[in-house]
Amino acid sequence: MTAPVNVTFRIRRYDPASQQPPAWEDVTIPYTHGMTVLDGLRVIKETRSATLAWRSSCRMGVCGSCGMFINGHPRLACNTQITELGTSLVTVAPLPNFDIIRDLVPDLRPMFDAHAALMPHLIRDDVQEMYEPTGEYFQTPHELEQFLQFSYCIKCGCCMAACPTMATDPAYSGPMPLAQSHRYNVDSRDGGFGTRKQVLATEKGPWKCHYAGECSQACPKGVDPARAIQLMKRQLVFDYLRLYKQPCPSKVVPKPTEMKRRADVPEAPAPTL
Repeated sequence: MTAPVNVTFRIRRYDPASQQPPAWEDVTIPYTHGMTVLDGLRVIKETRSATLAWRSSCRMGVCGSCGMFINGHPRLACNTQITELGTSLVTVAPLPNFDIIRDLVPDLRPMFDAHAALMPHLIRDDVQEMYEPTGEYFQTPHELEQFLQFSYCIKCGCCMAACPTMATDPAYSGPMPLAQSHRYNVDSRDGGFGTRKQVLATEKGPWKCHYAGECSQACPKGVDPARAIQLMKRQLVFDYLRLYKQPCPSKVVPKPTEMKRRADVPEAPAPTL
């Protein structure tokens, strides 16, 4: 998009003290070279509306504080260039699937409560070594690869805002807590899977995920929480089979030559090519 002369911000405003419902407010400001959505919000706060509230910190796409609903998608305001949006009208609202504290500030406490409930830290079988380590926990490159991608999460909440299950089921833990739980479950230094699965096996766990994949599309760091959740489902199934000494699913599926056709199912027509 060619850089515009002016940019109009359509901002979702909400002040709980006013006891009024959220409403849209349009503000037009001059565009400057390289302006991001966060830059524009700062200009508006400094020159037009000193009461505008949002969260931000690093301005480098690292802290995850400035997650917002920008032009219909969860994004980081500091990483979103105005010219990348392809329009001079920028709509900004707080992240969906969360209550609003004020203006563009969502209440992320449910996400962090679910995150803490899944114990996102190393849990060692050798408790004494965990609290009084005598050396390093060595890993092979392959062991590191099992969880490295999922460790890039910055807890911005964009995946939670994009998740359709989160929109309809408040009991669901959500993609961020589940992906971070999987990050520790597959860490070779961790032994806490048996403890975490007490939560993962409930309605808060991965079985509520419909694999829409929107969380991975929204993630600004490429963590791919949808993949982590599907891998976690497999891990839980194999753990169940191991506990109850059931054969691996791949061993119980009959071979094509061993499958018998049902009497009420007609034979396929002869090939024409």
